[in-house]
Amino acid sequence: MEQLTDIFNKLYQMTAFSNIIADPSFLIMYALAFVLLYLGIVKKYEPLLLVPIAFGVLLANFPGGEMGVIQADSQGMVTLANGSKANIWEMPLHDIAHEFGLMNFLYYMLIKTGFLPPVIFMGVGALTDFGPMLRNLRLSIFGAAAQFGIFAVLLVAILMGFTPQEAASLGIIGGADGPTAIFTTIKLAPHLLGPIAIAAYSYMALVPVIIPLVVKLTCTKKELMINMKEQEKLHPSTTEIKNLRVLKIIFPIAVTTVVALFVPTAVPLIGMLMFGNLLKEIGADTSRLFDAASNSIMNAATIFLGLCVGGTMTVDAFLNMQTIGIVVGGFLAFALSIASGIAMVKIFNLFSKKKINPLIGATGLSAVPMASRVCNEIATKYDVKNHVLNYCMASNISGVIGSAVAAGVLISFLG
Repeated sequence: MEQLTDIFNKLYQMTAFSNIIADPSFLIMYALAFVLLYLGIVKKYEPLLLVPIAFGVLLANFPGGEMGVIQADSQGMVTLANGSKANIWEMPLHDIAHEFGLMNFLYYMLIKTGFLPPVIFMGVGALTDFGPMLRNLRLSIFGAAAQFGIFAVLLVAILMGFTPQEAASLGIIGGADGPTAIFTTIKLAPHLLGPIAIAAYSYMALVPVIIPLVVKLTCTKKELMINMKEQEKLHPSTTEIKNLRVLKIIFPIAVTTVVALFVPTAVPLIGMLMFGNLLKEIGADTSRLFDAASNSIMNAATIFLGLCVGGTMTVDAFLNMQTIGIVVGGFLAFALSIASGIAMVKIFNLFSKKKINPLIGATGLSAVPMASRVCNEIATKYDVKNHVLNYCMASNISGVIGSAVAAGVLISFLG
């Protein structure tokens, strides 16, 4: 009988139930994973991002599964199974895989090295058409204005006790660009990568909720009914682009050169973004490279990025006051970025005969193209003929460039 009891006890200890009963906080992480899966699968909020992240959260929080990412301290030290300390950067990748499991192998190879964010930017560039922005260059200023949220939250976070590096990593969430947030955090505050990445991608997925909320609080019905096409008819543009294809080829080369000269630290992101776009715009001669960058490479990078980001969200990393502060601060940065873009439009309208719908300012953050689609839906609710998608994309696309440049500036000053 004693042997039978011992067998059942060993079977019980073999399962995850003993750990979950000893530490019920695992249940909170399961609930978070299920909520994120629901938003991605049922609500269709950025499923390509949210589903891998949510499943990564689920995998990371099964005790004994060894799928949670082990975060090193500021000196790169981690605790091994035998209780001794080791510098993770001096460990070969196969030792990391053996000691800490598959997820840590992927994380330290692909994420911690800063490899995946620029690769994803290359894919984003290949999928981006800068045409709407080039046709409406005056609207690109709202993409720059929307970066205000990044720097406002940076200052507030410093006053709350975060270090300047941590505050910058928190503020960059306001750029609404996951790879940019990850890249900046890797450079400035790698110990905060988990909560910052999950906050950045969660808020990106919640763009259909956050933008309407901020718009409702800051815009009037009259402003939202401004019809951009009617404004174009009343005040036609005097600038005419004679050869848009040539301009679209020159543009990524020119932007990369200018950014490299003034903000070299932004080159890994901007350079790869523009390289991907250049492959697209050249056409048939680089079609195979464009196809790889926008499909197979981009898809593989998104899968591994999502799983690894989710893998960082363990009980220890997530359930603490610092993480809660990051989630709250991230929301504030996101909302301020939207509001500052809207505010810039309102200021512009005070001095211009050619009025601009404030929804275009709301898309100055980087969540392309979801932010533009959401704002277009809001506009058509007030006037079914008022389609502002192309105008929103001009501001939205410039926001991608703006957030990457902002990240470069922060890394340059604080790195």
